[in-house]
Amino acid sequence: MSPTIDTKSPVVHHDLPTPDPESPTRTRQPYKLSTLCVAVENPSMKDQYGSSSVPIYQSATFKGVGNEYDYSRSGNPTRSHLEHHIAKISSAARAFAVSSGMAALDVILRLLRPGDEIIAGDDLYGGTNRLLTFIRTHVGVTVHHVDTTDPNAVIPFIHPTKTAMVLLESPTNPLLKIADLALISKEVKERAPNAIVVVDNTMMSPYLQRPLEHGADIVYDSATKYLSGHHDLMAGMITCNRDDLAKQIAFTINSVGNALTPIDCFLLLRGVKTMAVRMDRQQATSQLVATYLHSLGFKVHYPGLPDHPGREIHQRISDGNGAVLSFETGDKELSEKIVGSTRLWGISVSFGCVNSLISMPCVMSHASIDPAIRAARGLPEDLIRLCVGIEDSSDLLDDLEHALVDAGAIALSAQQNKYVRVPPGHAALNKAVEQLAIGSSNSRGVEHEWFVSAPGKVILFGEHAVVHGVTAIAASVDLRCYGLTTPRNDGKLSAHFNDINDFQAEWDIESLPWGASAPLGHHERHPEDLDQQLIEAIHAGPLRELGPDKDQARNAALAFLYMYIKLTNAERPSVHFDVRATLPVGAGLGSSASFSTCAATALLLLSHRVTLPSIPPPISAEHLHLSHHGRHALEKHNAEEANRWAFIAEKILHGNPSGVDNSVAVFGGALTYNRPGFGKPSGMESIQGFGSLRFLLTNSKVPRDTKKLVAGVGLMKQEQPEVVGSILDSIENISAQAKRSLADSTEFGRENLLRDLSVMISENHKHLVSLGVSHPSLEIIREKTAAPPYNLSTKLTGAGGGGCAVTLIPDDFSDTSMKDLLSELTECGFDPYLTSVGGSGLGILSPYPEHRNTSAKDIHPGQVTPPETPDEANTSDPGDSIKASFETKSLLELTGWAQNLGKWLYV
Repeated sequence: MSPTIDTKSPVVHHDLPTPDPESPTRTRQPYKLSTLCVAVENPSMKDQYGSSSVPIYQSATFKGVGNEYDYSRSGNPTRSHLEHHIAKISSAARAFAVSSGMAALDVILRLLRPGDEIIAGDDLYGGTNRLLTFIRTHVGVTVHHVDTTDPNAVIPFIHPTKTAMVLLESPTNPLLKIADLALISKEVKERAPNAIVVVDNTMMSPYLQRPLEHGADIVYDSATKYLSGHHDLMAGMITCNRDDLAKQIAFTINSVGNALTPIDCFLLLRGVKTMAVRMDRQQATSQLVATYLHSLGFKVHYPGLPDHPGREIHQRISDGNGAVLSFETGDKELSEKIVGSTRLWGISVSFGCVNSLISMPCVMSHASIDPAIRAARGLPEDLIRLCVGIEDSSDLLDDLEHALVDAGAIALSAQQNKYVRVPPGHAALNKAVEQLAIGSSNSRGVEHEWFVSAPGKVILFGEHAVVHGVTAIAASVDLRCYGLTTPRNDGKLSAHFNDINDFQAEWDIESLPWGASAPLGHHERHPEDLDQQLIEAIHAGPLRELGPDKDQARNAALAFLYMYIKLTNAERPSVHFDVRATLPVGAGLGSSASFSTCAATALLLLSHRVTLPSIPPPISAEHLHLSHHGRHALEKHNAEEANRWAFIAEKILHGNPSGVDNSVAVFGGALTYNRPGFGKPSGMESIQGFGSLRFLLTNSKVPRDTKKLVAGVGLMKQEQPEVVGSILDSIENISAQAKRSLADSTEFGRENLLRDLSVMISENHKHLVSLGVSHPSLEIIREKTAAPPYNLSTKLTGAGGGGCAVTLIPDDFSDTSMKDLLSELTECGFDPYLTSVGGSGLGILSPYPEHRNTSAKDIHPGQVTPPETPDEANTSDPGDSIKASFETKSLLELTGWAQNLGKWLYV
């Protein structure tokens, strides 16, 4: 039977001075600990200037004789403030600040003498274990490692005279074992009165646990962790209540000179002020993460879980569960894959920082412990430690879930429609089976056609002005580019760009310049700069036959081949890539970005860098769309990966793109954009709540010289700065008002939106005319749409000087009027497109048979080899293939045909 202790006995609190209440006649309740974390004031050390932040006394020496301070190694005012403050929140009489947590332990261990014995836990921080091994070897101190979670295991090692120190952690690192600090302290004091009970409180900090209140003699923290909270300094804190120990500790620190520097004391004081809010946030997220992993069936170590050993003891001696947890996967290699697959969780030792960290203790922080000793102490080699920061909990959970999926640790259950744990040892096999199910295989073997699409882009407000720092608003337009990869299985790669001079080409895969490319790891991102060596090799090799008259096709093929070589170096699949678009190429509607997005996504699917769950997740209605019926199923991390590679393609095509076009093509909806260097935050921001609107896009079919138009506005600004500045200010005001209106998704907001947009479109166009970037063809389109009975608002979009015009179509605009307007514009030689703006982004046709419409006429979900290099073993009729239908459908039929193929998953 375990010994018991009266947990209700009074505890002595050392209440150091704090500011007195303002009124001497009315008492106040003691400050809560979260308040004490902020209240740094020390009444005995008033600053002469009344500064609210303790000054840094960055001085090595102090003048005078017999003063409180003479040399900073011995004492410094900034350090005194810090030590007073830490003592206050630790229920301590004295506190000492030193250069690191290990320096703190080193100072404490200098209290020992040869022949002394230490009782220490068997699950300690690796650095602690290392230092204990040193003093056992070189100082002649005996160290007993025992399971401190069981007081009965400790008692046999307590010797009345030899036991000089008991070193405890609770919770331990990294298995989160709980030691009853109060009970062990009581048993030690009864059996060895001179023994010192020392507690490493780093895992909890004084905010959550104060061991001095439970009988400990000395407590130390690595202040690098939660006390500081930002990993921008190294520090250690020692606290105690016994004067004799305080004098010895002070003597050692002064002698060896490892006291904390003034500037680090200042930083640590600043960190302590936010400790409460940080740890409250970290604990809340830790509970969510632990609960999630526990629900998947992993063995999770966290005192916040109901079945955690010692949970009741922990709740009695602590005020929270902390922000560190660990879990076991059952397979070391699987754990390594999980750790390597995270993006938001940084792979690093240590904990207590505002950003989240992930590590494998046996490989990192505890690697200095002999493997045999680790095994004897029950430290699993597959253990993963999570140190939770203050990021948004949903982002941390999402990143962790994707890492588990990518590593094969969990998989989507078709029966339960949720992720479940894959039994240990089956993860690799399960991952391989899952990839085969959606068409992956080894070298060259591709068994599935991937069909993808991406929208075009229209600039609603701010074009031209954005070059001079004005906010632009861009939105997706539901005229889409479609890309289809079809297996060839003959060692060749081919492409057909239907809309770029009907470009067709075929290459032998082994003849591509693989040697010119620096290969990327599966989870490695492309560097910021393009691989110029590879670009030159592609020009000199597979594209050498293309003359200057085919520059547009040459650039598109370059982008496709560049990404193919970078992304598929290991697999090198033999496929045919077909591209068609329902949006006009070169009309200023982002056709190149939608091409880049389709090409990038198709290749990411082939290289398994973008994967789909075996059963797509439920469709939410948070992203409304007129034609896609609110579908929203492609996950954020897939969209981000596609966007990164689409941007690479855009760099190849345009040199220095803004990133707006590809972001709209991937994410859909609407966003604002600011160029850097104009005294305000630069970058892109999504307009949340934006619903799609009907627009008429009219292609004037007049080519324009974008560079010349931009240069013209720049010259006008130089010659008439005040005039142009006034115009730009007016356009900025329109963009700001449009952003507010577009974000109002209420029914009332939509009624006002259509009216307000109509006015803003007309005003914006007038300003662009003033800048000289319109064109007679665009003015004809504007006059036609503005005339009765249409009364519609139209503006140029993009560079102007030709290109496209956009016309807002109200909800109540009749079909008859629309038919008449389309006829008039067509008779004038223009190409009008009735579409919607602000809808879904990247789309992928579901590859799963249960989601494919096999009953539709001339739709066949099987795979065929392209006609130009037929495979004798393939007896499928090319006339029944997706590829054949895709290439022969008219532009008017293409969208409806693609939509009816089956379930599309959209961003």
